[in-house]
Amino acid sequence: MAERIFLLLGSNLGDRHENLTQAIAHIKQEAGKTVALSHVYETAAWGKEDQSDFLNQVVELESALPPEELLIILLAIEEKIGRVRHEKWGARSIDIDILYYGNQEYNTEALRLPHPGIPERRFVLVPLCELAADFMHPILHKKNEELLSECVDPLPVKRFD
Repeated sequence: MAERIFLLLGSNLGDRHENLTQAIAHIKQEAGKTVALSHVYETAAWGKEDQSDFLNQVVELESALPPEELLIILLAIEEKIGRVRHEKWGARSIDIDILYYGNQEYNTEALRLPHPGIPERRFVLVPLCELAADFMHPILHKKNEELLSECVDPLPVKRFD
């Protein structure tokens, strides 16, 4: 049975909306079935704030691919859309993060699941709650909506589309 997987897409270089659209098209072709898409949100850059605002969107995916294989495919999609890694939290044409892979906990050098940044990032939690407010974080044992209500991230997240 396929797992419920949640991905976060982000872009702040080039045609940001087109980058998200291209990423979703590639994900559908190469990674699995898209079950749902959140609205697109515009958010200030997090972590390294002296850069352009991001567009962010959460994708719910069904896939039978194991987590590491999915990660390899997503990294290849980022490259196809022009992602070049210069610096941590730097500007990028596309960023695709695996937030949750079902209820799995996964910890390798390449991948940590659930994504460790979920609880502290409003730009993740707002679109995630749109699709899965009741989804339970498998380590913290809190629903996404609880994590959002407790989130202290002050950066605004506003609907773009």
